[in-house]
Amino acid sequence: MRAICFCLTSLLLIGSSSLIADDSGSWPAFQGRGVTKLSAENLQLNWSKKNHISWRVKIPGYGQSSPVIFENRVYVTSVSGNRKETFHLTCFDLKTGKRIWKKDVAAASRVKKTNYVSKAAPTPIVDADGPIAFFESGNLVAFTHSGEIRWQKNLVKDYGPIVSKYGLGSSLARYDDSLILSMECDKDPYLLSVERKTGKVKWKVPGLGAATWSTPVLLPVGHGTHLVLSGSGLVVGFDPASGKRLWSLEGLSGNSVPTPYIVGNGKLLLGASDRAGDGPAPKTKPQNSNGLVEISKTDKGSYRVRFLWRAKRATSSFGSPVVAKDHAYFVNRSGVLYCLDLAKGQQIYTKRIGESIWATPLVAGDRIYFPGKKGTTTVVKTGPKFVKLAVNQIGGKADVSFRKAIVKEILQQRTTRPTTTFYAIAAVNRSLILRSESVLYCIRRGN
Repeated sequence: MRAICFCLTSLLLIGSSSLIADDSGSWPAFQGRGVTKLSAENLQLNWSKKNHISWRVKIPGYGQSSPVIFENRVYVTSVSGNRKETFHLTCFDLKTGKRIWKKDVAAASRVKKTNYVSKAAPTPIVDADGPIAFFESGNLVAFTHSGEIRWQKNLVKDYGPIVSKYGLGSSLARYDDSLILSMECDKDPYLLSVERKTGKVKWKVPGLGAATWSTPVLLPVGHGTHLVLSGSGLVVGFDPASGKRLWSLEGLSGNSVPTPYIVGNGKLLLGASDRAGDGPAPKTKPQNSNGLVEISKTDKGSYRVRFLWRAKRATSSFGSPVVAKDHAYFVNRSGVLYCLDLAKGQQIYTKRIGESIWATPLVAGDRIYFPGKKGTTTVVKTGPKFVKLAVNQIGGKADVSFRKAIVKEILQQRTTRPTTTFYAIAAVNRSLILRSESVLYCIRRGN
């Protein structure tokens, strides 16, 4: 598959300061935002096709979203059909991988499936009331944990047709009792805030008007919170309570896919790729858009936005940069890992980790897990010295019988063959969950 497909569909797998493993049994949103750290010792370091895979299950259809997890239930979205006619939300048991239920949703709008259009890309959210899924067809549906529909919205009917050359990829964000959705389509883009319990619209404002498959993040700034969204050429801060624009940072390039990584109060790590799919190279150096940004309030009540440092060489791929302790980590399109000093941006080392990545790396204690585009997960030790701890491969001849079942289903739909690219990694308790186009894997320590 060529780059645009992955560029625009690994979009939802791109960095957050909360992208850390969790010991509470919950991974409630894209990149597990709002969860707590889990020591690396509770996660499996090494695995293979035959060892430490607790279970693997076939996902109905195909897709690229991340799973979300709540109280030993794993929820994942996917889509079926040559024109993406039917979307699915499937619930699996975390302990066994057994499918508990699957619900189908007829697409509010249809588009031909190609390698250049997102495929069930937006990640759902989940809380005590149940999961809420946003499908790029324009369906927004809230379920109970038993699979009954609580409420649903047809965004095409409410706000008009969705026209997007490469599809949508932004995942849902959570703020207080609401969810926030970015509909950055080609015509009349908008941001929408909806009550999670009822589906009632709280506010709707114009979107960026710039290509983006990045997910909104909630950044603490002073004593408040800003909703931050990155799109081609700019990053914008909004008031999450009202949708009011607060500030913008312009003059960027290549930043339409990576999601900003929250470093701390008022600080964001931005990532940008050196190319946007198969399109032309950016007009400015992409390195200038990879770096640490600070947002602070002035005495006059406005906001000052500035780069504290910009990378000299490091660029991102389709997964975003992450932070571990005192260092920032970027992986470029060629699979080269850059380690930079977080405080000053000084480059510490560059090392090839074997392959490019489409999912955001997982930071867990003194380890970083890098899920690759060819089914390999490389584990690197954090810190100023490069230490490769493990290289774990899933796929190959041992999975032939399993892959045949998937290929048969895919071919029946006359679609392309499934890939081994990992689009997401999540972690709770002692379990790592990896998602490829049509398969969900659980790697559990002790199995």
